[in-house]
Amino acid sequence: MMTDAAEQSNMSSGATMDRRIERPPTPWWRTRTVLIALAIAGLAALAWGLIPASGSTDVDAANIQTAAIARTSFDDFLAVRAKVVPALTTFVGVMTAGQVERVLVQDGALVRDHMPLATLANPELRLQVLSQEAQITGQLGNVAGENLGIARSRIDRQVQVSQAEYDLIRAQRDLSVRQQLHDRGFVSDAGVRSYAQEVAYQEKRLAQLQTGSAAEARITAAQADLLNTARARLQSNQAAVRAGLSALVIRASAAGRLTNFALQPGQTVKPGDPAGQIDSEGSWKLEADVDEYYLGRIAVGQPAATSGGAALTVSRILPTVTDGRFRVELRFDSAPRQSFNRGQTLDVRVTLGAAVPAITAPVGGWLTQGGDHVFVLNEAGNRATRRAVRIGRRNPRRVEVLSGLQPGDRIVTSDLSQISGDSINIR
Repeated sequence: MMTDAAEQSNMSSGATMDRRIERPPTPWWRTRTVLIALAIAGLAALAWGLIPASGSTDVDAANIQTAAIARTSFDDFLAVRAKVVPALTTFVGVMTAGQVERVLVQDGALVRDHMPLATLANPELRLQVLSQEAQITGQLGNVAGENLGIARSRIDRQVQVSQAEYDLIRAQRDLSVRQQLHDRGFVSDAGVRSYAQEVAYQEKRLAQLQTGSAAEARITAAQADLLNTARARLQSNQAAVRAGLSALVIRASAAGRLTNFALQPGQTVKPGDPAGQIDSEGSWKLEADVDEYYLGRIAVGQPAATSGGAALTVSRILPTVTDGRFRVELRFDSAPRQSFNRGQTLDVRVTLGAAVPAITAPVGGWLTQGGDHVFVLNEAGNRATRRAVRIGRRNPRRVEVLSGLQPGDRIVTSDLSQISGDSINIR
């Protein structure tokens, strides 16, 4: 009995210990359905962030360069690399055909104006010149003979006039004597009349000779002019013929340093062949090739300077554009202190205008397509949007921004000409 009572007591206490414990209800946001929905939404958001926006392109941040827009003092200048060339180059050419007989100077020598450089041999030319000169000399002799005939005719006419004047004076003197004798009654009227007739005859003869002499003088003067013209022409021809022989001597056309002079004895040349050139010694100018963008901005008279401080002026512009560049020439304002060598290069800065405050951007690849648009970064720096801009003057470091950008904007300065969309995502 006691055993049964004890078992009942134990069963009663065990029942008390095994009672059911109620769990609290699970929050709605921790339900499986909500968690799955949240996971799907997160994955969708992540995928959306990874998918590029429409019209955008992903670009690695390491492959682009950026810079800030700023308001600075814009220096309007052009930096070029110029080459030293002689201020004046005179070419030496061959005037007549022949064979080089002697070379009198060497390439690179300093020469004087009209200094002989080489002699040519041309026997046929010499014979031709001598024949033409003989013909011209004969023609000059004929002209001289005609001039001599004119002079003799003029002298003869003057002798005749002088004789007529003398005869008239003698007749007048005889008439005067006879008239005095007539007045005293020693000579009759008939005796005086014959002397008076002689005086009249001599006066008429003298008048005719003087008239003829004047007419002949006009004719001979015109003839003398023609002969003088002919003589001058023949003398000019004779000088030209003789110049044909002088052309066998190649001479320096100016004073300076002889270059590109490569004639050799025995070499055959023909008219027009180049024999060399003479460069002005100690007088230099600079030549520079400039981008065609500056064709309308650079002008004759603009100041410039070398990196060494030598003052220059733009002296000539050759507007022909070749491979996107044109050529300008610059002269030194005064004799440079340093010595130069032909072909030496110098850094030159050409001043195009005065320095003025302006909104500027760095020069870069973004100007490849003309600079009419640029990619502007957002504040986070992870996205850039295409924006239309208008640019003005530029120098090697900065470009003037006329519209489309403000100080503080950051732009992509790399060349993004291959980007077709309107925005880029920077990763």
